[in-house]
Amino acid sequence: MVKLDKIYTKGGDAGMTSVVGGMRLAKHHPRLHAIGEVDEANAVLGIVRAHIQTAGQFAYDEILARIQNDLFDLGAELATPPPPAKAKSATSKTLAISQAQVGRLESEINAMNAGLPPLHSFVLPGANSGVAAYLHLARAVIRRAERAMTRLGDEDKIGENALAYINRLSDHVFVMARVLAETNDDAPALWQPAMHA
Repeated sequence: MVKLDKIYTKGGDAGMTSVVGGMRLAKHHPRLHAIGEVDEANAVLGIVRAHIQTAGQFAYDEILARIQNDLFDLGAELATPPPPAKAKSATSKTLAISQAQVGRLESEINAMNAGLPPLHSFVLPGANSGVAAYLHLARAVIRRAERAMTRLGDEDKIGENALAYINRLSDHVFVMARVLAETNDDAPALWQPAMHA
């Protein structure tokens, strides 16, 4: 378990920080960028949870609490660079997103989506309930995290489950936004393309 007894260490004052294993990286390194984007996604989901709790939607709060824990797992995986090719195989297991975590998201998406009418256009973010608006914001931040992760993947190895999880998560919060809007009897505002002569 993590123990934090000192909040600042001054170790990053020169623009470098350590990842799991002790490697020092510039704070703008793609690995740190991806970790930061995942952290921001987690923070936005925290805002969603505050609004969901106020609205009394406790079943969805529990789902999002588990997802926030998953995002810490994902951050830990991203903070653990793969060992160099010549290094001996690591004897200790590293925390990584599992297929079961991806599958759970898929099951929840299927369950939430089952009761929704088909969409015939794109949903305008934030044009319905407040909770749904924050979920749309979370979706956009999660997509940004995904882009940062795939950029890191161009340079270094990322687990397949990690990429699948972040991809599925944006779908998950989108569907949850639709469900909560429907629960509040807020018909979604849909994109109406401009028709030019």
